[in-house]
Amino acid sequence: MRFLLSAIGSRGDVQPVVALAMQLRALDQEVRLCAPPDFAKWIGSFGLPFVPIGPEWRRSASSVRQTPRVPASPTRVRQLAAASLAVQFEVFSAAVEGCDAVVAVTALQVAARSVAELHGLPYVFATWSPAVFPSPHHPPPPLPQSGQAPAPATADNAALWAENARHFNDTFGAALDARRAAVGLPPAGDVRSHMFTDRPWLAADPALAPWPGPADLDVVQTGAWILPDERALPPELESFLAAGEPPVYFGFGSIAVDQHLTTTLVRAARALGRRVLVSRGWASLAAVDGQPDCLAVGEVNQQTLFPRVAAVVHHGGAGTTTAAARAGAPQVVVPQVYDQHYFARRVDALGVGSAHEPVPPSVDSLVAALTVALRPEVADRARALAAAVRADGAATAAQRLVAAHAAAPR
Repeated sequence: MRFLLSAIGSRGDVQPVVALAMQLRALDQEVRLCAPPDFAKWIGSFGLPFVPIGPEWRRSASSVRQTPRVPASPTRVRQLAAASLAVQFEVFSAAVEGCDAVVAVTALQVAARSVAELHGLPYVFATWSPAVFPSPHHPPPPLPQSGQAPAPATADNAALWAENARHFNDTFGAALDARRAAVGLPPAGDVRSHMFTDRPWLAADPALAPWPGPADLDVVQTGAWILPDERALPPELESFLAAGEPPVYFGFGSIAVDQHLTTTLVRAARALGRRVLVSRGWASLAAVDGQPDCLAVGEVNQQTLFPRVAAVVHHGGAGTTTAAARAGAPQVVVPQVYDQHYFARRVDALGVGSAHEPVPPSVDSLVAALTVALRPEVADRARALAAAVRADGAATAAQRLVAAHAAAPR
């Protein structure tokens, strides 16, 4: 069997799909990956067939960083959605040839189910956070680039989810149904329900991010899809770790943050007598003064690094939050967009760190957040959570996919 696996997003969205691909290959299945062209070389290093889709994700992130966050008009949003759907239909229609099933992740892939339907193929939608799925127990995540603030705790979640559904329909409905009609398919109906299906998959760890209900949405929680990483840490980093007490790690992945933020990070850690490890990320953060208590590094093995740091300060991406939880590291989450607000709330609720307000941090706000995260009782709870975090989510998902396809009528 051959599975088409597709992710439109950053490294945090693509890496779990690679984890699933490797598990499927271990079961003697064939895979083909769709992802932004940024990841062609990296995915190719695993020997996985690759189909690029859309523009480079990093270039898009850079464009957002250089322009004010002013929400586009509804007309412009619909135009962008129609253009994205056109690309998706074209790429997916070619990529799906010779495949037996389609797995799509992230709520940007509105065309994937239609292409699977057209070819008579099973389709699975998966995501990394419970917050993506409608539930009375949490609000929908603020839509990227919408200018929305996270909903307050007193918000009417049902009303917010109804508005979220209207947004999907207003943005994609007409363009999606036009594309479907052109290939002989009936209207999709509610776009969000069409994309998610009534049995979506949640690739998140049950201890960290459990599905809270409702029961009428039959969510399959597989556990997080974790790609094993056996890489050694760079010699410079090993030397830094060996030279003193565990540092505080700061990293914001692909999030657009101001390069001057590094000064704030370093000052906050030094105010608490802590050494500093800064991940450059897509914002190209750098060490500020060349002092021996501070080091900037590129992309490294978090699975090896995080057990050796005092705390992890990050943006709240699902992958980083899971990696820190699995390592037993206390966390400070500074959420910026989408489901990062959910993970900030979870870290706070579990008592394994603190949730920073979704605003650029100051020295004082980081000192306050780190003071909480560095308490001994927080470290104890973080280690207890680590013992509960599973590492077999990708294997579970791969086995379910193979079993479901084997049981499907021919």
